[in-house]
Amino acid sequence: MSTHIRPALVLLLLFTVVTGVAYPLVVTGIAQTIFPRQANGSLIVKDGKPVGSSLIGQPFDDPGYFWSRPSATSPFAYNAGASSGSNLSPTNPALLKAVQERVDALRAADPGNTAPVPVDLVTASGSGLDPHISPAAALYQVDRVARARKVDEGAVRRLVEAHIEGRWLGVLGEPRVNVLELNLALDAR
Repeated sequence: MSTHIRPALVLLLLFTVVTGVAYPLVVTGIAQTIFPRQANGSLIVKDGKPVGSSLIGQPFDDPGYFWSRPSATSPFAYNAGASSGSNLSPTNPALLKAVQERVDALRAADPGNTAPVPVDLVTASGSGLDPHISPAAALYQVDRVARARKVDEGAVRRLVEAHIEGRWLGVLGEPRVNVLELNLALDAR
């Protein structure tokens, strides 16, 4: 039996070193060399301090800012440690109630806006962490943001249009707006 235990322990130690130490160090080194920004969390820095990541959504509820897509993570919204959707079906009364409450909150924040509410402003993404909204969702909020900041609506609209990210390679994905980056640009105006 000892003739089988020794080779098994040697292989266990060898594979532990290879897969648990060497491989992660090599992959980390390659990532830090080729993609340092992404490997470090795609952090957005303002005044020398990280204010968020371009990959993780954040809550905004001040009328002077563009609001993010709702989050269904728990125990609190935008919890990067618990990425999840709500898993509620489209006919679930709890989902319908939550959507209606979100529509009501958007209408209350901007009572003059009679445009249809874009779906991504009232439904959570599959991860609950989506940092982007559709251009339609951003443009829907222009009047409220401009009024709250007491700035020209056209200037805010141009800022939104300047922050629309196109499809990857021109064909993959949908056009989108990163909410944190847009709000930081608003503050920098």
